[in-house]
Amino acid sequence: MMAEADATGGETPSRLIDARIRDLADWRGETLSRVRALITEAEPDIVEEWKWRGVPVWSRDGMVCTGETYKSVVKLTFAKGASLDDPSGLFNSSLDGNTRRAIDIRESDDLDGEALKALVRAAVALNRSKPRKARSAARTRNAT
Repeated sequence: MMAEADATGGETPSRLIDARIRDLADWRGETLSRVRALITEAEPDIVEEWKWRGVPVWSRDGMVCTGETYKSVVKLTFAKGASLDDPSGLFNSSLDGNTRRAIDIRESDDLDGEALKALVRAAVALNRSKPRKARSAARTRNAT
């Protein structure tokens, strides 16, 4: 298996996300850039990652969400979204699962930035609420 640095040509995840935004060069790039800014505003210490051959991932004490781009949507999938309160009703996709929830953002959608930041903060708080031993074991598994 290739090391992540080899697989990405030595680029940092943040630079790869920058390149993805530039390469999209349409509303999807603008949307991904906006949600990225909202995510980092909500949680300044969030870690940007690049996984699964080109998916931006934001993590803090565990995965928070991914930012995938498709032809007609930018999809933010929250790893533990089913466990989060969503009083603003942002989650509009992947509603049947027991774990994940997603927000499909279409070109004409007006995303509620404050509600997204609240979801990010709640996801980080949920990650931090896991017992320390479980977080440590998860880091050990991810490092191998």
